[in-house]
Amino acid sequence: MSVTHGSFVWYELMTTDVKAAAAFYSAVLGWDAADSGMPGLSYTLFSNKGALVAGLMDIPPDAAARNVPPNWTGFVAADDVDVSAAEVVKLGGQVHRAPDDIPGVGRFAIAADPYGAVFGLFKGQGEPPAMPGLGTPGHIAWRELHAGDGPGAFEFYSRLFGWEKHQGLDMGPMGVYQLYGQNGTDYGGMMTRTKDMCGPMWVYYIQVDNIDETAKRVTDNGGKILMEPMEVPGEMWVIQCRDPQGALTAMVGPRS
Repeated sequence: MSVTHGSFVWYELMTTDVKAAAAFYSAVLGWDAADSGMPGLSYTLFSNKGALVAGLMDIPPDAAARNVPPNWTGFVAADDVDVSAAEVVKLGGQVHRAPDDIPGVGRFAIAADPYGAVFGLFKGQGEPPAMPGLGTPGHIAWRELHAGDGPGAFEFYSRLFGWEKHQGLDMGPMGVYQLYGQNGTDYGGMMTRTKDMCGPMWVYYIQVDNIDETAKRVTDNGGKILMEPMEVPGEMWVIQCRDPQGALTAMVGPRS
C-alpha cells in the first residue's frame, strides 16, 4: 500500500449552472476559475493563488436522470481503482460509476459506503496536486461524514483505506464525534447523523480568514446560510450553507 492510498486528493462540484457557480465561489472565496482545456470535456478548474483546489462540471445526463442534485464529492487516492471498487462492493457499499479513464489524467470511480454516503476513488497519472495542510485559507480543511452509522462507517473506511481512529469527542446525546486520519494527520471527523441532519453524506469545510465576513459574502451572492457560525475546538467557527444552485458547502475560520 502506497503512502498516498487513502488520502484525499481531489474535490469536485457538480452543478446545474457552471458559470453561476464559478461566479459564486470566486466572489465568496476569491477562487479563480478557468477551463481545464481537456479535449472533448467541459471541465472548470478552481485555483487559489495559483494552487489547484477543485473541479467544476455540469451534472452528467445519467446523474440528472436520477435526480442527483448539485453536490460536492471528495476523491480518495487508491493504488488500484478497480481493486478498491471491487472491495467497496465486498464490504457492503455500492459502485455508482464503474472505473473509467480520463485520458491523460487518471482513472476514477464513484462509490457509496453501506449507508449511502457518496465518495470518489482516484488514481492519477503522475503525482497528485499537493493538498495544503489544515489552516491554509482557500483550501479544504476538514472532511466530515454524517454517517448512517458512525462505528459501522468507520469500519468500512478503515478496511478500505486503512484510516485510523484518532481522538474521539463525546457529543453527549449526539454520540461520539470520531476523528480519523492516517500517519498522525487528521483528515476530519465522522459521527452517526441525527434525524435533523442531512445525509448520510460527506461535508467538506473550506478554510477562510474570517467566518463572519465569509457568511456575509455567501448571502450577498445568493447563497443561503443553513447553520449560523458555531464554535469548534481550536478557536475556530464553522458555517454550513447552500450555494445558489443548492449544493451543500461549509466553511471554517476565526471570528474578528
